[in-house]
Amino acid sequence: MSRSPPNAIQLRSVGSQGTMASLPQPSAVQNPSSHSWASVCGSPPWGLSCLLALQHILVLASLLCASHLLLLQCLPAGGLSSSPAQLLASSLFSCGVSTALQTWMGSRLPLIQAPSLEFLIPGLVLTSQKLPLTTRTPGNSSLVLRLCGGPGCHGLELWNTSLREVSGAVVVSGLLQVMLGLFGGPGHLFPHCGPLVLAPSLVVAGLSAHREVALFCSAHWGLASLLILLMVVCSQHLGARLFPPHPWRRASTSSTHTHIPVFRLLSVLIPVACVWILSALLGLSITPWELSTEAPWFWLPHPAEWDWPLLTPRALAAGISMALAASTSSLGCYALCGQLLHLPSPPPHACSRGLSLEGLGSVLAGLLGSPMGTASSFPNVGTVSLLQAGSRRVAHLVGLLCVVLGLSPRLVQLFTTIPLPVLGGVLGVTQAVVLSTGFSSFHLADIDSGRNVFIVGFSIFMALLLPRWFREAPVLLSTGWSPLDVLLRSLLTEPIFLAGLLGFLLENTIPGTQLERGLGQGLPSSFTAQEVRMPQKSREKPAQEYELPFSIQNLCPCIPHPLRCLCPLPEDSGNEEGVPSEPGETADLLPGFGEQCPGSSREELRSQ
Repeated sequence: MSRSPPNAIQLRSVGSQGTMASLPQPSAVQNPSSHSWASVCGSPPWGLSCLLALQHILVLASLLCASHLLLLQCLPAGGLSSSPAQLLASSLFSCGVSTALQTWMGSRLPLIQAPSLEFLIPGLVLTSQKLPLTTRTPGNSSLVLRLCGGPGCHGLELWNTSLREVSGAVVVSGLLQVMLGLFGGPGHLFPHCGPLVLAPSLVVAGLSAHREVALFCSAHWGLASLLILLMVVCSQHLGARLFPPHPWRRASTSSTHTHIPVFRLLSVLIPVACVWILSALLGLSITPWELSTEAPWFWLPHPAEWDWPLLTPRALAAGISMALAASTSSLGCYALCGQLLHLPSPPPHACSRGLSLEGLGSVLAGLLGSPMGTASSFPNVGTVSLLQAGSRRVAHLVGLLCVVLGLSPRLVQLFTTIPLPVLGGVLGVTQAVVLSTGFSSFHLADIDSGRNVFIVGFSIFMALLLPRWFREAPVLLSTGWSPLDVLLRSLLTEPIFLAGLLGFLLENTIPGTQLERGLGQGLPSSFTAQEVRMPQKSREKPAQEYELPFSIQNLCPCIPHPLRCLCPLPEDSGNEEGVPSEPGETADLLPGFGEQCPGSSREELRSQ
């Protein structure tokens, strides 16, 4: 692994835990521009944690505004019966609740929950609107959302019915994800998903949003290019620059101060703030939302705020598509986040818990009237890679901030003032990081094998070709039964689902050796080729990151046997005798480094 110069303290996220590990400095001088994961002993200071959480909020807001805007502008003609800020607030509230549950007792990874394209595509199909064939200029009035002037607005009832139907599909998708998780669906599938299944899915996940990114950036290519340039310079060219103006003292030492790579850790906040301010100074109003003075300062989201979700056969079909696509995307997020944090692949019990709690978040979002469910956010995982910093404390702060902001539509309305080029630039850079991480995962398998070359090329190409063909087909797919049409159109235009499905089928039906497929000896996981090279003790220590908090794990014996898939098996535990782990056992997650961080016991980690 590449290392920073010996006079710099590396910053490496230790995964989902809030504590950090001290790494000894290498004796040899390495490339100073290279980046690696690092950290210092003790929790990051609250000030830095708040800044990291704020950057995740900005990425989440970009995804939130982009997904709602693309869906709402495709609904039938008519005005909005409620303020867009209230729709965004209800969705943000459910994202906050889902994020808190996910990091506390779900997968335990620092994953941010957000709306995603996996909910957007079936929603567009459900509203009987064809996906746009060409990129339209965001300045076009078709992308401007206006409030309804009164109860007699043309098309208002049709608009509300379509929105309720999409919310009903979100509720259905959430219930299906809860059932998949409770009955251990991910645990049965994940062992059969090697690098040739997950890596193409990550590549397609990074490429699938390029049309939406281009749509928003085309509002003002100058501002979009400036934002992307600043993000690249801050995260890459200036990422190794250390600044001592704001050092903090380690909890375990008395005099050592840590210097912070400010530009890398703030490589989202600094560019967004600069471009946002520049846009305001130049008087460029590149926002399709109309601000409402009627948005309340305080508002408690509750079910049936406008009306109950509408459950129809078409909504059921769209919900099935949402559940399958969102589950595929989330499993890829789990594996990607674990890889970035140098953790083993998520065990079956962590995937099952994570998927179940994501489903609960989608059910809550649908009941609150939101047209978008919650799923693990690829752009936020890309942000973790860009900042090279991630911890549970930051994820908890993001969840708390989302809940607080969700209670105030007037504050959420601030997000609607973000210029469209900023939305497109932020999503473009973070999606590019996800794309590159997918490519880097191919080395775990024998990529020179003809079998593997075919699986990779076929999965990626067909996953991008089929949605494009269905978008541009002169005649829509029609079976004569509307719910089946919605299901087929939704699934066949979901790139991530298609990549995962094709990769899974080809990987498990075409003969190949374990070494050729990138699977380790007796370790059926997505990144086992990397794990096999790790000592057994080094694999066991980070594996404890996926365990439930100590207080909740004591309730596992009381869980009915069919739901035991949500609890770690005895052999999954790093301490099979049941005695507390020694201090520092989970502190060092890098193979080859044995220095321990004092004062971080297993119980302390689980209590966070």
